Amino acid sequence: MSDLNLPILDLSLLDGDADDAARFRAALRAATHDVGFFYLTGTGVAPELEARLRRTARAFFDLPEAEKLSIENVNSPQFRGYTRIGGERTQGKVDWREQIDIGPERAAVDDPDAPEYARLIGPNLWPAALPELREVTALWQEHLAGVARKLLRAWALALGAPETYFDEHFGEPSTLLKIVRYPGTDAPEPAQGVGAHKDSGVLTLLWVEPGKGGLQVQRDGVWVDAPPVPGAFVVNIGEMLEYATGGYLVATNHRVISPRHPDDRISVPYFFNPALDATLPLIELPAELAAQARGVTQDPANPIHARYGENALKSRLRAHPDVAARWHADLLAARA
Repeated sequence: MSDLNLPILDLSLLDGDADDAARFRAALRAATHDVGFFYLTGTGVAPELEARLRRTARAFFDLPEAEKLSIENVNSPQFRGYTRIGGERTQGKVDWREQIDIGPERAAVDDPDAPEYARLIGPNLWPAALPELREVTALWQEHLAGVARKLLRAWALALGAPETYFDEHFGEPSTLLKIVRYPGTDAPEPAQGVGAHKDSGVLTLLWVEPGKGGLQVQRDGVWVDAPPVPGAFVVNIGEMLEYATGGYLVATNHRVISPRHPDDRISVPYFFNPALDATLPLIELPAELAAQARGVTQDPANPIHARYGENALKSRLRAHPDVAARWHADLLAARA
């Protein structure tokens, strides 16, 4: 472990010899069994693309308020588009951030017999004043999808499963890209940029603006800082990977503390998850790993569903009550 509180792994080791690849897989397994979080270098992201993403994110948040609100997520049954400051909640408490949510570009499902989670399928909302946003996010997601698949194949081998285990059970990935800005605050106490939570899916790759702190990870009941590392993503697993391994791998609580005014912070999490209708079966772990599995976390307030779409819908309904009330009142009533 480094003095950064999280392990640092180099993905490029998988392109080395057999010993390098085995060393990476062992470190990957250990990091996500012990912590659930790590830094990932060697991803091959071009510095030019990273700089372009940062520049475009800043340009989006600098748009006039009316331009951003023209694509506000209350206009999207699929929870896409812009969320104004204070428009999202974690554990029922308001998060102090603004963001745009971008998912797979699809037509909305209008089949009344479709499962409830099919309501998450549909088009994105794009700002007319910033056409570059669509292009740069497509390039970013294309590269990160390759990184995610590479990680999942390494996990499969590290857990004693065939290398193609996740490929076979993922279907068409259900992805989500968030471009987030945390504004500074003058509050005397640390403010909730985003409250403590576990991700509902499988894998998250987080890019953080260089030099900007605020992310904290819970380790042994204590919150520790996870500052950005130059050239690295912060990676964590979600509840679905904990489920698939019977709790051998652990989804970990994390949160973001708001920066102090006048500073702010840009971060871009990319969530790589199975198809909405996919169910990840439990991996049959080798005996020595199975003996260390802790079982899936049981929290009546936050049940972990085997089918990813049910997890995703659960997360969106509670995070965006205004969107849920406008478009999905029937689902809220059924869950009351």
